[in-house]
Amino acid sequence: MKRTAIALTTLALATSLAACSSSDGVKTEKPPVRSTPAATASPGKAIQDVERDRGIPPRPDAATQAKYIRALNAISPAIVNGKEDRAVSRGRDTCGTVHSFPNDHAKQVDITRQRFSGATEFTASQAEQILTAVQTHLCLKK
Repeated sequence: MKRTAIALTTLALATSLAACSSSDGVKTEKPPVRSTPAATASPGKAIQDVERDRGIPPRPDAATQAKYIRALNAISPAIVNGKEDRAVSRGRDTCGTVHSFPNDHAKQVDITRQRFSGATEFTASQAEQILTAVQTHLCLKK
């Protein structure tokens, strides 16, 4: 969606510039700019709609984020490791996994373990705790 909006804006700009002058240097009148739904739609809103449909919540407010980060740090300081934005992003994506696999808890735990592991590998037990923290603090309530 964002690429479409950028492409339409670029096309409109190129058309406007071409219409403002001709090869012989004589100025011509600019054609009217036509509005299209793709050009006027907010790309941010469209992304939020897609994320919501996939079970991905919006970014949490500061208080909710602080509670979530405290919950993760209580499991292991290596989860956040000073990178709160990354922990929130991974948590939001985990909500999408819960949404996509609502009846497969084992898969939710495994994907959570993989998503949050990096330099540190987390156990299935830790992944279960991380998943609980994500669901408690970030995921959309039904």
